[in-house]
Amino acid sequence: MEVIMKNTNDAKYQRAQKRVKEIKSFYIHLGVYVIINAFILANFFIQSGFDQMRFWDWTNFSTLFFWGIGLAFHGIRVFGIFPIFGSNWEERKIQEYMDRDRAEKDKYL
Repeated sequence: MEVIMKNTNDAKYQRAQKRVKEIKSFYIHLGVYVIINAFILANFFIQSGFDQMRFWDWTNFSTLFFWGIGLAFHGIRVFGIFPIFGSNWEERKIQEYMDRDRAEKDKYL
């Protein structure tokens, strides 16, 4: 019984550790996104000669926009609101395969 509890606690710890790494990865991605895009936009503003009409051109914001879409998907995946896989999709699939293996093993006993 003690071995089962230890394995369960180890599995929970590993899942929690993986979750923390995913969240940390997202926040690092967010920080890099903000810093890099701030420099890019400041550079575009300076190169435009502080002309607001030239600054607001679409090409100046394309990196910000497309990288932002990628960042949004990263956040959706990390924080569990992605409709395809969901927050506990991995756990459900692992449990499904474990149950299937157990049923297959029990069938021959």
